[in-house]
Amino acid sequence: MARTRVRITVRITSLVALSASLPLLAGCGGEDTSASGDAPAPGSAGRKPVVVVTTTWEGAFAEAAGAEDITVIVPRSVHHAPDYDPKPSDLAAVAKADFVLYAPFEPYAAKIKEAAGSRAKLVEVNLDNDPAKAGAEVARLGALFGTKEAAARWKTRLDGEVARLNGELRAAWPGGRSPVVVTQVFTGWAAGLAGATSVGTYGPEPVTPAQLASLSAKKPTLVLDNAHMSTGTVLPDSGARQVEIANYPGEDLDLLTVYRDAATELKKAMGGGTA
Repeated sequence: MARTRVRITVRITSLVALSASLPLLAGCGGEDTSASGDAPAPGSAGRKPVVVVTTTWEGAFAEAAGAEDITVIVPRSVHHAPDYDPKPSDLAAVAKADFVLYAPFEPYAAKIKEAAGSRAKLVEVNLDNDPAKAGAEVARLGALFGTKEAAARWKTRLDGEVARLNGELRAAWPGGRSPVVVTQVFTGWAAGLAGATSVGTYGPEPVTPAQLASLSAKKPTLVLDNAHMSTGTVLPDSGARQVEIANYPGEDLDLLTVYRDAATELKKAMGGGTA
């Protein structure tokens, strides 16, 4: 089971000052963990990679890829990760890491690594829950971590779970017909999980009057909103039912639960109860 730790907010502008107040971090980060050093390389016999991730979303990808020692910096309660400001203990965790995983919309990751004096490999993660893309990203991380077999086993579980959920959701289609949906830019994967017919997207900015008119005219039955970036009711007075889709897993870092939870919400919205 991955070990996760939750952090409390401080100002990002204080990172340089924080690194100065932690003189031992550079020494910790300077430990040679390469194959030519005293410590075995990550993925070798008896050497598990130490991974620091910005959010539980990256953490779920890391765990799926086979990582076991995972520290999460941004608490799940912070719905918009770029708003989070790291604290000294975050720098300490980064200083001891082999890998630091982040998303391109989280610009502070490189600053954290620099301030901590870490030699960790900074890895940008493609956070997309589309099953094909998620499987490919997990495989890539498994290759980096030296945990290819664990990543492959997870991919097999993912494929089986997605097939099961897709079958249940198709069986719940109202009147046996694919629901017509509008999706937020980061929830398209949920439409695919349900076999829904997507007729438009919006976001991440609030819907403009022109978009509102255009999307409403397509008469969607469902709006798949992003629970972590919601801008309120997307298509008021359109008759479409809004479904909140969560991309981030809980502290257990189980990405498969994200698919199950989405299926549950989708099935309820289609009138079929729980998945």
